[in-house]
Amino acid sequence: KKFKPRFIIDLATLTGAIIVSLGEEYAGLFSNNDVLSNKIFDVGKKIGEKVWRLPLDESYDKLMNSPVADMQNINYSGGAGSITAAQFLQRFIINKTPWAHLDIAGMAFSKKAANLNPGGATGFGVRLLNRLIEEHYE
Repeated sequence: KKFKPRFIIDLATLTGAIIVSLGEEYAGLFSNNDVLSNKIFDVGKKIGEKVWRLPLDESYDKLMNSPVADMQNINYSGGAGSITAAQFLQRFIINKTPWAHLDIAGMAFSKKAANLNPGGATGFGVRLLNRLIEEHYE
């Protein structure tokens, strides 16, 4: 509330479920804003840090309902784990601030050398965010 950001982007190795969905080729992209999402997608494609958008939808909210708390951060249904994790994060975005979450669990570490990475921790997302800001927000 105090800072009134123009947008928020978070990156996290949030779920193993995203690895099941996208493997080690794409990070999962979740967003409440099509314009921001498209910018991230386009920049990622251009620089080789690929993202794929997955849905955020109110129908997934019921998977976080809890009989003893305001909400639960685990989905006991056994499905849509990366989506419900992003839905959980989205609950903390206020004032309809444009927001994007990148689930980079499949991209954060590489067992072999590829592109600009010799193997190991990849730093995935740093180049993407840098280029995004350079091209669209400076």
